[in-house]
Amino acid sequence: MSHWLITGVSTGFGLELARAALARGDTVVGTVRQRAQADRFEQLAPGRAHAVLLDVTRGADVEPAVQQAIRRAGHLDVLVNNAGYGLFGAVEEISDAEARDVMETNFFGALAVMRAVLPHFRERRGGHVFNVASVAGAIGFPGCGLYSASKFALEGMTEALAAELSPFGIRVTIVEPGGLRTQFSGGSLRKAGGVISAYSGTPAARTRENIGLHHGNEPGDPAKAAAVIIRALEAPQAPLRLALGADAVRMLRGAYEGKLQQLADWEAASVATAFDTP
Repeated sequence: MSHWLITGVSTGFGLELARAALARGDTVVGTVRQRAQADRFEQLAPGRAHAVLLDVTRGADVEPAVQQAIRRAGHLDVLVNNAGYGLFGAVEEISDAEARDVMETNFFGALAVMRAVLPHFRERRGGHVFNVASVAGAIGFPGCGLYSASKFALEGMTEALAAELSPFGIRVTIVEPGGLRTQFSGGSLRKAGGVISAYSGTPAARTRENIGLHHGNEPGDPAKAAAVIIRALEAPQAPLRLALGADAVRMLRGAYEGKLQQLADWEAASVATAFDTP
């Protein structure tokens, strides 16, 4: 049985993934931000569900929380960086504080947790890191540029990390969900505090204005998505990137095909930048 650390298990995908792991007899340590959430989580499977209070943006608290997780679980086999939130608004509308906050949670928080867990994984010569990104970590959609920036950063760092950790027997997977029916577009939703009227009627404004309408209508079942994570964990060869949802597959395929076409269209000009050979 595996021993997990999952950040952000109070609701949504993190909670569903914890339930799936507990259902197969695993031990799960989940991070929450409130004591009441901790009590509810531990009631899911007394003795195997352990809650640790942690706000991943509080860097000084991360190492003690991870050490507590290791003590309570005995050891860790799986790390899932799931804690995060969406931020919506045109790039120009996002304040410095809003931009820094989303990066602190979605990127630097995940980085801090990994830095605390990886020595334990390296000592054990194994482990599996799942970093939950998004289709917006591979595609820059209008109206969520800073959210995309946080997930693009997470994906780029994770891709390099996978190569760095391979010699230690540690596996790494980037998770790219599409629309899952969680609180992402509901209670966890954040929008730019400032609105610039010039963007009215543009794609960025439509995204900001309409994102909440998707709440409760997303096509993806988080419980089924959690089952795919379990499947990737058990696979002999885990994927570096794992799309979740037919919408994710459709959007990612379109984006990749478009990039390949642009590369081909401009290939002659691109390769013409070399020095002339005598």
